[in-house]
Amino acid sequence: MADPAEVSVITLGGKGSSLSSSSIHAIAHGFALVRIDSSALERLASSSNNRNAASVKHQVVIPDYLTSEEARASLVVLLNKLIISSSSGIRSVIPVLIAETLNSNPETLQFESLDVTDEELSVFKQSCYVLNGVCALLDHQSAALSSIADAVASISCEASRADVSVFNLMDSGDGFASKEEVGVANDMKVLLNGSKLVGKIESGAISKIPKNHGCLREQAKLVHSKMRVELNSNVKIGKGGSLSSGTEDTVRTALLSFAAMLWDLGKCSLDRGKLILDSNSDDNMKASLAGLLDRECPSNESLKKVYRLVSDLALDDNYDEFVHTVNVLLLTVWKIVVWEAIAGFLTIEGGKLIGKGQDVDMNRANEKGVNKSEKKKKAVLGKGTSVVVQLIKDRLQGKGGDLGLENSVKDLLSFLDPKASEFDNLLMKIREIVESNESRRLPKLPKGTRDFAKEQMAIRKKAFSIIEGVFERHGATALDTPAFELRETLMGKYGEDSKLIYDLSDQGGELCSLRYDLTVPFARYVAMNGITSFKRYQIAKVYRRDNPSKGRFREFYQCDFDIAGQYEKMGPDFEVIKILTELLDELNIGQYEIKLNHRKLLDGMLEICGVPPEKFRTICSSIDKLDKQSFDQIKREMVEEKGLALEIAERIGDFVKERGHPLELLAKLKQEQSPLLQNKGSSGALSELEILFRALEKAKCVDKVVFDLSLARGLDYYTGVIYEAIFKGGTQVGSIAAGGRYDNLIGMFGSKQVPAVGVSLGIERVFVIMEQLLKDQNQTTRATKTEILVSILGDDLTQAAELASEIWSAKLNAEFLINKRVMKHIDRAKESRIPWIVFLGEREVSEGIVKLKNVETFEEVTILRSNIIDELKKRLAP
Repeated sequence: MADPAEVSVITLGGKGSSLSSSSIHAIAHGFALVRIDSSALERLASSSNNRNAASVKHQVVIPDYLTSEEARASLVVLLNKLIISSSSGIRSVIPVLIAETLNSNPETLQFESLDVTDEELSVFKQSCYVLNGVCALLDHQSAALSSIADAVASISCEASRADVSVFNLMDSGDGFASKEEVGVANDMKVLLNGSKLVGKIESGAISKIPKNHGCLREQAKLVHSKMRVELNSNVKIGKGGSLSSGTEDTVRTALLSFAAMLWDLGKCSLDRGKLILDSNSDDNMKASLAGLLDRECPSNESLKKVYRLVSDLALDDNYDEFVHTVNVLLLTVWKIVVWEAIAGFLTIEGGKLIGKGQDVDMNRANEKGVNKSEKKKKAVLGKGTSVVVQLIKDRLQGKGGDLGLENSVKDLLSFLDPKASEFDNLLMKIREIVESNESRRLPKLPKGTRDFAKEQMAIRKKAFSIIEGVFERHGATALDTPAFELRETLMGKYGEDSKLIYDLSDQGGELCSLRYDLTVPFARYVAMNGITSFKRYQIAKVYRRDNPSKGRFREFYQCDFDIAGQYEKMGPDFEVIKILTELLDELNIGQYEIKLNHRKLLDGMLEICGVPPEKFRTICSSIDKLDKQSFDQIKREMVEEKGLALEIAERIGDFVKERGHPLELLAKLKQEQSPLLQNKGSSGALSELEILFRALEKAKCVDKVVFDLSLARGLDYYTGVIYEAIFKGGTQVGSIAAGGRYDNLIGMFGSKQVPAVGVSLGIERVFVIMEQLLKDQNQTTRATKTEILVSILGDDLTQAAELASEIWSAKLNAEFLINKRVMKHIDRAKESRIPWIVFLGEREVSEGIVKLKNVETFEEVTILRSNIIDELKKRLAP
């Protein structure tokens, strides 16, 4: 038990209070006393005045096989359940009796038969107090074991000179990496950071650390989440005190997986202990340690025996014994991990500490010694493991004298015992080591997002300027809409891609989602405001719950241009495609092509092939993947997953493989006897496409378009021409722009059908291309527009304020720097690529002049202070 002076008090039943596994652990091990809140006692006393007299005899049973800590933990749970029960039949007498018993710490915890009410009997029978009490100990101890096991494993890596490349795990963001495994790997890197002892010895016991320890973390968190609920839930009082239903089964399910993880951890810990002994070059140390391990450390067979007993008990209804045995398994694994720590520590530091107290054979070995020149260099431990090892050394050295091997081991076993008063300090120190690592403390970006540094922002601003210029050249006006919409506005507009919509939590009774694109919000705006004709552009962020990859983000900008209203046939479609070619040409990103198709042509093709109308959209979604997958893969998806007949799928293949120059392929598709001319929808689509292609030919941009019958565009709202721009250069980013006609979308939100057509440029992918082009050309982007650096050679801010303000007032871009060293100013100008420097020092001030320096040519001229503005304007004139 703890020193009475160090014992704390834990109060149960107070307003807003809750019982935690840590509190139960503290009370069970005598580190804390228990107290019932006065308000809870008053409530229980008040309810007892209105109750019937106790009418039932009951014996509180504490199974003999429970340890003292398990028995005390069970009583703490029972006490809390009685206190928080809302029944009026619960009296204060029994909670007070239990609290007094816990605080008096008797040798046995057996009670006399009690007179209880029916409600109290229900709590006794339904609270599962033994099950939950032992589970609470498991919850607390498993979290501690996880931290200790990581620290011990890191020492083992050094003691065995192991290859630790397995810890270079990275979370790829694709959803397939275990966060707990990555977390363990990161913690191991923190503990081993800077170590010169890790080597090249490969071992399965080391390579399994991330997976085994990560799985233990997952299972421990599951147990913890269940305990948070179970410890503080009211007992549902039932007639006749019927047994609780469901609790035992759910806890058993959780603990079975937890036990399996403990077994794996114990096996790997034993393997690491053997690996340490095998790598230890001191035969005497190895023999002594091996002898102790064989005698004292649980063997693989004993570990298996306990695990097998856990599995057998899981099949029975004796849940209390089952959870007790899981706790025995945890304590067995704990002891194995402690012995692993002993083997690792003594291998690294034992010879320096044990000294004369070692066995005679070990003394002789040390006396033989080696020449000073042959002595090993001092071992360099990791920054984390060195702290842990030093804590253990301080503990041993604090005992004084030479302890000898067996006494050192005995003391280490005591130091690493979770019941020891010093253990919490050790555990806290280990957690501080991991959590205080600066690289782990740095905040991280959510996956699929990015920051834009100053150079990238310069590229972005240039691109936006070009894009806005093109849009405004065609008469569009700017529009902005909210970043989120009502969920009902977005749903049903994107086909299978609707699963990528980011939903927000309910706020004020409204279900909202982040916008998926800018087209649907535009349609909602047009319908809501009764607009019948509108040419608009919008540059804003959209959000998609997608898997991030190169050029694919979850938050990204779109640049949209849309024309809504009644116009001449194919006029808006032509203008939008012409705008797309202007955008990509002026952004100067390199070769591209615009794939184009018509939704009515696609539907007519599917109808001709025999696809049922209700499957048009889902089959279009499959066809749209042809740029990434072979037709055989697409055919398999259409047949096996979407229930299409094989012959229909093969007929579709005859059509979708067609692609070529717009006018040439159009002529082929319009030949006599073409089945597309026999279908009303596809025939009309071909007529519209002929008008469009002729217009693009006259505009001298038809050669940038490819007529591609495999283009389907999975969004449900398209009704006519659809297109997609693909970058043809070396940087693989996929589609960089897309759009189409959507004549029915606006009508979904209002009474009027307003036809519309638009295009959306995926600017984030364009940025990736532009950045790569600059990198390939070894060019750097000038991040600032500053043209003048006002350089004050001294420390007088007022001079900088006066001269810089004059330049700013003249609408010139300038910065100032105050420093006595001339090279600091020149370096700053070169770094920021500022073309001109205006020098002003004490001599210049006294003579009423300034010196103007061209950074590129190094030309320097002296100018009257009063003429500096005119001179700068002259030199900066275009």
